[in-house]
Amino acid sequence: MPTLEKEPRTSTGSGGGDLEQATSAAGYGPGGGSGGGSGEGGRAGRFWSVRRLPAGIVALLVVAAAGLLLYDLVVVRTGGSAMAWRRRFAHELASTPVNDPKVLAAACVVSLLGVWLIALALSPGRRGLLPMRREFAGVRAGLERTAAALVLRDRAMQVSGVQSVRVAVGRRKVRARAQAHFRDLHDVRGDLDSALGDGIRQLGLARQPGLSVHVQRPKKR
Repeated sequence: MPTLEKEPRTSTGSGGGDLEQATSAAGYGPGGGSGGGSGEGGRAGRFWSVRRLPAGIVALLVVAAAGLLLYDLVVVRTGGSAMAWRRRFAHELASTPVNDPKVLAAACVVSLLGVWLIALALSPGRRGLLPMRREFAGVRAGLERTAAALVLRDRAMQVSGVQSVRVAVGRRKVRARAQAHFRDLHDVRGDLDSALGDGIRQLGLARQPGLSVHVQRPKKR
């Protein structure tokens, strides 16, 4: 069962006994009680992005630059003259000092591009896809964060007293902000904790995210 951290009841405004908002946070472990995210099928890691677009752009640029240089070298070796842009580029490299602002700016741009490519190569990507528990070897499954948020929102709307709710599913935490138009806010919040906690467990995620629930009254118009 989820562990609830309920705040003491307080009253605000001139209404006397009712509460304007209530917030709680709860942590939920997987069904087996362990947080490792591994089952009989092994550890379920994150899905890696193929990143076809960055790889394709880099490959096209490298092929184009290599082909142009190779063509120019072949022309020079066969007795022709080098292209004007290559002569001008070689002259600029020979005459421009290292501390020139243009050289420093170009070096910064190239360094940032290199860091970006290294980060793409070393990070999994696909942050919108949550890995699910692996029950069988060789079988992997994932769940879109938007789909998980929609499922949990439907569960939250079934709680009595909830008028509207917004659910945001992250990789480590699920945040729900609800508006309750009747019933005590602490009772609504407790039911939401229970309903969303069961919903999170039934999603079958490899790493169960924590839960944060905030309930308040609709704004008066």
